[in-house]
Amino acid sequence: MIFHETRVSGVFEIHIEPKADERGFFARFWCQQEFEAHGLNPTVVQCNVSFSRHKGTLRGMHYQAEPHTEAKLVRCTRGAIYDVALDLRAHSPTYRKWIAAELMSEKRNMLYIPEGCAHGFLTLANDTEVSYQMSNFYALDYGRGVRFDDPAFQIAWPGPIEVISERDRSYPDFNL
Repeated sequence: MIFHETRVSGVFEIHIEPKADERGFFARFWCQQEFEAHGLNPTVVQCNVSFSRHKGTLRGMHYQAEPHTEAKLVRCTRGAIYDVALDLRAHSPTYRKWIAAELMSEKRNMLYIPEGCAHGFLTLANDTEVSYQMSNFYALDYGRGVRFDDPAFQIAWPGPIEVISERDRSYPDFNL
């Protein structure tokens, strides 16, 4: 795997290294030793999948509060997404900064999002499926979010938001 650190502390875009032959290819997309070597949390306790029927569907910006923070490894297995990681760690040098990566099934790239960062994405194609590996179990009472268009962050989405849940649309302004 090839790990590219982004401008947000602890967030990595990860690319597989396919080994091709006449059958196609084989590649690793997760390895405990390689994640540890890059200082990333290698724990995986839960795997999730989301499916969005329509291009322009926005999911996020979500995170879990202490003591249930979670790291995520996000991969688009069908279609394409504009994937955003937002640093909400007050002690971080990149606090309130965000990065985005276009994750596509054809590119087979991934985004590693550390604990304390919010995550969300906009689908760039119909019938998009996203796979997540989580370092902590989902804890309903600790689920939090910030609004996708909160002026505190100025996230630049690449297209119109056509579908969004009422919950994601109505988070209050971020309280500095």
